Amino acid sequence: MATLGVPQNTIEILKKHNIKFQKKFGQNFLIDTHVLEKIVSAAGITEDDFVLEIGPGIGTMTQYLCENAREVMAVEIDKSLIPVLSETLSSYNNVTVINKDILKTDINKIAQDYNDGKPLKVVANLPYYITTPIIMGLFEGHVPLGSITVMVQKEVAQRMQAVPGTKDYGALSLAVQYYSDAVIVANVPANCFIPRPNVGSAVIHLECHKEPPVVADNEKLMWRVIHASFNQRRKTLQNGLANDSGLGISKDMAAEALKQMGLAETVRGETLGLGQFAELSNILGRIKLQ
Repeated sequence: MATLGVPQNTIEILKKHNIKFQKKFGQNFLIDTHVLEKIVSAAGITEDDFVLEIGPGIGTMTQYLCENAREVMAVEIDKSLIPVLSETLSSYNNVTVINKDILKTDINKIAQDYNDGKPLKVVANLPYYITTPIIMGLFEGHVPLGSITVMVQKEVAQRMQAVPGTKDYGALSLAVQYYSDAVIVANVPANCFIPRPNVGSAVIHLECHKEPPVVADNEKLMWRVIHASFNQRRKTLQNGLANDSGLGISKDMAAEALKQMGLAETVRGETLGLGQFAELSNILGRIKLQ
């Protein structure tokens, strides 16, 4: 039975093992059963699922995952927590813990070896300083994914699901929306953690697309265009594109592309949606070939 969601049980384990919180690993352990149940529910974990948990800590969420999933693989970077996890997960026979950095882990191989290459579900209480590299690593590594359900900094969650024309909208919003449908499931106050984080937190569920929602002739060019459009937020899209030396787009070429799309030369990048960026990159690609 999952016991670590209860604060006194967590404190007991922390004291017993004399656990010192590692700031470099961004460790904040959940101590709220309602939040833990909400995460498992939002992830839609069933007894058919293979779940990859990133950063299990002392095994709080891992216990809940083990009680709902067919099998759980927990990847923990902090080797001092491995003996703790051996103890807290000893009553479960459907979990494997590995001591590794998730950014250096071959997740495609894990999916192949443990789930016959079928889509796996990722669940994590992520260290806030490394949230974006982990999520983008999962997406860009073309790992077979069903969904990602993660605890992140509230501000990052808002950026992930932001829409054009809002202050939170940017390259991260577009990247997440290219690969998934993003829904904020819950806002989580600081008192749900030991130690308390200095920022607000949120659980976000990313339901991964089987196929991208837009078609780009050159995906790499589309991302270059998107990043150039947000590098200088106060500049017009035309100037942002022309100022990125790596793109090789002149101001006249940018103006012609915008004209073909029926957009004003004064338009800013933060007003365009994903489909428009795909169209823009396709037009720019053709203009460059002329």
